[in-house]
Amino acid sequence: MYRFLLTRQWVILTLIALVLIPVMVELGFWQLHRHEHRVAQNERISKALAADPVPAEELTSPGHEVPKADLYRRVSAKGTYDTKHEVVVRRRTNSDDEVGFHVLTPFVLDDGKVLLVNRGWIPADGPQTAFPEIPAAPRGEVTITGRLMADETSAASGIKDVRGLPDRQIMLISSGQQADSLGKQVLGGYIEQTSPENRGNTPELIGEPDHSGIGAHMAYAVQWWLFAAGVPVGWVVLVRRERRDRAAAAQAPTPETAPTTA
Repeated sequence: MYRFLLTRQWVILTLIALVLIPVMVELGFWQLHRHEHRVAQNERISKALAADPVPAEELTSPGHEVPKADLYRRVSAKGTYDTKHEVVVRRRTNSDDEVGFHVLTPFVLDDGKVLLVNRGWIPADGPQTAFPEIPAAPRGEVTITGRLMADETSAASGIKDVRGLPDRQIMLISSGQQADSLGKQVLGGYIEQTSPENRGNTPELIGEPDHSGIGAHMAYAVQWWLFAAGVPVGWVVLVRRERRDRAAAAQAPTPETAPTTA
């Protein structure tokens, strides 16, 4: 009755079903892992933002690579802004998705080391080849607070580190490159300034990273597992339909057996 399962068509269909089931199950676990990663990341960011600020040099030092565990940690530093060596980071957007620059200012600590401070966003009003007009940083010794960030790389950001840019313009924030440019010891990574607030809110301080949403990864995981469960169910339905159709065809009268009338 089920010998049709040995036909070429049904053998191929069965093999496809057997391949789809583990693939869909694996895709479900992949989405589950992405959900778990997002949840863990949100928890880590929340704890970092809620923690009391610590001196920047407790978490980073010249040549130091900021680990994920220290990202977004609130740090403080006391020193003076070195606006003569200020640079801008090209093609950065604000909360309204307007394209402009981030203002990166060296901050000289009491011991002579330098901490890179992203003071915020300014609009790109003039030509891209010209150095933009930047609101002045506070003069004299000040205490600042910010979120600790890792050096930017092309691999992590997807942004190419373009060379030959206009003077005092960069694409990526790299403490190593700035150390070579300044000829000083620069702490690894940089900070996004959170306080004090800039006069007139310019540069516009960078907002906190989004750490509330978890996305639809869990829903996608359940969806893939339902698809995996539906494959054998669909296969059984098709087999029964084929068996019923073949049985009906076998019972149908043929021209030779059909009754004739006088």
